[in-house]
Amino acid sequence: MAQPITVHIVDGTYELFRQFFARPSHVNGDGEEVGGMRGVLRSMVALLEDGATHVGVATDHVIESFRNEMYDGYKTGEGMDEAILSQFHPLEDGLRALGLATYPMVEHEADDGMAALAALADADDRVGRVLLCTPDKDLAQCVKAGRVLQFDRRNNRILDVADVVEKYGVPPESIPDWLGLVGDSADGFPGLPGWGAKSAAAVLTRYGHIDAIPLAAGQWDITVRGGAKLAKTLADQLDDALLFRRLATLEVDAPVAGDIGELRWTGPTEALPAMAARCDAPDLLERTAALVAARS
Repeated sequence: MAQPITVHIVDGTYELFRQFFARPSHVNGDGEEVGGMRGVLRSMVALLEDGATHVGVATDHVIESFRNEMYDGYKTGEGMDEAILSQFHPLEDGLRALGLATYPMVEHEADDGMAALAALADADDRVGRVLLCTPDKDLAQCVKAGRVLQFDRRNNRILDVADVVEKYGVPPESIPDWLGLVGDSADGFPGLPGWGAKSAAAVLTRYGHIDAIPLAAGQWDITVRGGAKLAKTLADQLDDALLFRRLATLEVDAPVAGDIGELRWTGPTEALPAMAARCDAPDLLERTAALVAARS
């Protein structure tokens, strides 16, 4: 009987930002800044060297998504450093050159692509475990006990359901509601005034979802500091809370693979030598060749 597959799903955009800010700038002979993408490609090879066999990488091909049409304040690429923005598309070429299944999101975001890949893998009987390689709180909503887990590679920490509850105060299914109440500055929506992480967690632990919370504090059967004011704010701004929850809810129907077999890594493509030269990273050729030889 075949061994269960472990699927690694990577947030390529997060990895680019992480590598860009963690490593020195590197400009190649053509004047291109390639330090961030080179770091990502090396990191992906390290993931394969650690034993990953099925890897899908979702990226933001553009910063804007369908959510910008829903809320004017949602994040955009305005003000982003051109040195990192210029590496978005070359990174996708580099990931494909490595032979990794790559899913650039246009209408959706990389987080949606990851959620869709996780749903695909979760539904596949061949899969034993899914690792969402990102610390992003949005992806906590996808965690399923013992099966779909968050993997913070930077801190070498895996989060299961109990870890999500410990970190945010609510289970995965309430993460969009929690974000709807407290907001997400990284994505550009503010949440509701007065609703902090602890108060939102306390109320959602009891009621589960925003639309199940009574709109009058006198109807609450829990005691929360400032409950009357929080209830009034929710009653007055319920539509905003529901909109923010919608913004925080990941789309599992984002366009990704048709079958989990597409994520199996079989080696780099013939484009890798040129990409390795572009990144001043000849080690990519040596390391991938060693991987192919070891797995053949």
